[in-house]
Amino acid sequence: MKIHVKKNDKVMVVSGKDKGKVSEVVAVLPKVGKVLVRDVNMVKKHKKPSKTNMQGGIIETEAPIFSSKVMLYCDKCKAVTRIAKKITEDGTKVRVCKKCDTVL
Repeated sequence: MKIHVKKNDKVMVVSGKDKGKVSEVVAVLPKVGKVLVRDVNMVKKHKKPSKTNMQGGIIETEAPIFSSKVMLYCDKCKAVTRIAKKITEDGTKVRVCKKCDTVL
C-alpha cells in the first residue's frame, strides 16, 4: 500500500478524537496503511516489572492511526495541503505545496 506521507513530515490530523493537532510522523507502516504520529492517539498500556523497567505500571504511548486521517501541513501557508511533484534544475524530483509552491 502506498502512503502519501513520509517519516519526519509535519502533518495535521483531519478526523478523529485528535482532530486539529499538528505534529510530525514518527514511523510509517505501509503494510497496514497506518502512520505513527507524535502525541496523537495516546493509549495506556499496563507493563509488568522487568529488568529494564523495574517498577512497571501504566505507561502512555502512541498508537498507529490510518494514513487517510492525516494531511501534510505547510508551515508557510499554515494550512493542510496536497502535494505536487516538480523536477528541479539539477534533475531531482521534489514534493511541492499545491497552494504556495514551497518545497516540503
